[in-house]
Amino acid sequence: QVQLVESGGGTVQSGGSLRLSCVVSGRFYDFYDIGWYRQAPGKQRELVAAFLSTGSIAYEASVTGRFTISRDNPKNTVYLQMNSLQPEDSAVYYCKAKIQVSSTSLQYDYWGQGTQVTVSS
Repeated sequence: QVQLVESGGGTVQSGGSLRLSCVVSGRFYDFYDIGWYRQAPGKQRELVAAFLSTGSIAYEASVTGRFTISRDNPKNTVYLQMNSLQPEDSAVYYCKAKIQVSSTSLQYDYWGQGTQVTVSS
């Protein structure tokens, strides 16, 4: 069974940093469009940063220059380095990827369970 497991959330003061990790585990053929999303209370889930199948990286406008997404392919892991955190960055952060479980299967979206990030002012 394929799983996306996030870690690294926590509580920091404004201006602080955190690094989130997401490991893709289980049996699969490949994954695509892996990235990070977040959802604050009362708000819709939004894209934060993602590797796109086009080869480019997308960032939400408010995190550009502060957050950096990276990946370690041999470890099937994607990271989100978050610097200069602000209270408005507080949310549950989710990892998502399109997973292809076999060479002949379609790709399906898989989500992690989420990790809480709280930034105090």
